[in-house]
Amino acid sequence: MLAIKGIGFLTLVSVCLSICAPLVAHAGDQPKLIVQITVDALRGDLPSRYKNVLGEGGFRYLMDRGIHYDNAHFRHANTETIVGHVSLATGTVPAAHGMVGNVWFDREQGRLVYNIEDANYRLLTSGADVDEETEIDPTQRAAKVDGRSPNNILTSTFSDELAVHFSGKSKIFAVSVKDRGAVSMAGHAGKAFWFSKQNGEFVTSNYYYEKYPDWVKQWNAGKPAQAYAGKSWELLHSAKQYQFGDADDREYETDFPGFGRTFPHPYGKADDKYFTTRLTLSPAGDELTLDFTNTLLEKEQLGQDDTPDYLSISFSSTDYIGHIFGASSLESEDNIAHLDRTLAKLFATIDERVGLENTLIVLSADHGQPEVPGHLHEHGFVNSFYFDVEALDKTPAITALKQRFGIGEKLIEAYFPPYLYLDRKLIREKKLELAEVEEAIINELKKFKGVAYAVSSSALQLGNLPDTRMVGSIRRNFHAKRSGDIYLVFSPNVFINDFDGLKVASTHGSPWRYDTFVPVMFAGGGLPAATVSRPVTPYDIAPTLAASLGVKPPSGSIGKPLIEVLKQ
Repeated sequence: MLAIKGIGFLTLVSVCLSICAPLVAHAGDQPKLIVQITVDALRGDLPSRYKNVLGEGGFRYLMDRGIHYDNAHFRHANTETIVGHVSLATGTVPAAHGMVGNVWFDREQGRLVYNIEDANYRLLTSGADVDEETEIDPTQRAAKVDGRSPNNILTSTFSDELAVHFSGKSKIFAVSVKDRGAVSMAGHAGKAFWFSKQNGEFVTSNYYYEKYPDWVKQWNAGKPAQAYAGKSWELLHSAKQYQFGDADDREYETDFPGFGRTFPHPYGKADDKYFTTRLTLSPAGDELTLDFTNTLLEKEQLGQDDTPDYLSISFSSTDYIGHIFGASSLESEDNIAHLDRTLAKLFATIDERVGLENTLIVLSADHGQPEVPGHLHEHGFVNSFYFDVEALDKTPAITALKQRFGIGEKLIEAYFPPYLYLDRKLIREKKLELAEVEEAIINELKKFKGVAYAVSSSALQLGNLPDTRMVGSIRRNFHAKRSGDIYLVFSPNVFINDFDGLKVASTHGSPWRYDTFVPVMFAGGGLPAATVSRPVTPYDIAPTLAASLGVKPPSGSIGKPLIEVLKQ
């Protein structure tokens, strides 16, 4: 018999089984429904910070009756929406799943690509693609492609593995205001719906359906978005109950057309071209998402049999409101109060239809968010400002580099945060070494006020960089075919505020802690109440969900199953 250090093999197996037994998912203990909630830009401290405006049954249910991991950080550098959502879905980093940013420059096609665009799969609703004149969205910077699919995601998601494990019997759905918030979480095997600001309806592409289910047609025919016409976003509580109740109007907040900087924020008429956009800049976007989701729960009969189903809901309003007003604003605080009510309604519906004891709920975020420079100035942070990206190719230093290399044309071809793309064709024509040009530019970029770090893709591939947290996070964001030539990191609290002509209050996307910090909360399914402060990562969620059902983890997963969840 095989022996290991004097321990018999069968004895070793017996000991292992006794230790691991509490972590094994038994068929009878499986939840009927997995509900994965992603709150776009919910920085990890915000639910606790604004606890004074919370009611019962929403965030308090998760924090007080579930397992709350309060020290969770992403470990990739580019903290943008698609990057975080796909990382949550796959349990891995952009270097593996390939979604390095909301957009990237495709050198083979010679154009900017939107993360989930796919011309092979048209939207089922004609004209429901992004309106470039009214949308605050990275699609505005990419070529307009009327088609969406998950095919740019290079690894499997938890929902994919669930579908395979149960031979396609699991029902898998994802809903969001943002197309990328839904497509990413539905994975390759599920079905996704998202909100079209063009027509105020939830739509999908023919990757998922050849035609809409009847219940979707009926929901859209009811025109729920139009119910907000002529109304306004009002405070949920009296102003004195809020931390920022006496700070409603700040000059650094964005005055979006027709929306204003103070309460109440009017939505306008239904035929106003900005009407549906204003809905997403308020709790109304999340309320519409909830209404559609509740209909989906009922009509698709989720959690009604012995095969586990999966439902992803991505609430987007927190992100949009953070961009326009900032994390420390009356608008953001009131949004958390409204979101809390939305979550409470969702949980009540799940309890009624499936039972919370039969449901495993997890809530996290795709990224955090920073503070607005104007707000930081009020607290003495004088080195917080907006960076002028237009200066990158025009300064005397870059002009001198062009002269050094004999380049008269534009050396920096494009900047799509966080990557600088150089004119490689021009560099080849001048018979220059790309790595040499990259390093020369980096040496000049580091002299800019507000630039903390810059690293070239050539150096990342050579692997001779110092082993620091910053370098590691950039390396985990690197994909050879999609990443740019130079990764640019601004100093803490230095931001770009120009989004296609609209001056926004704040932007996320950095590797700094305010952008990587997110909550991770599990509840339902008989889990006990606990607060866990050891460091964890959001990549741990997908393998934890997989282990809870005895499903193999996603193909690129690097996360570790969370023992506090599994031991129950």
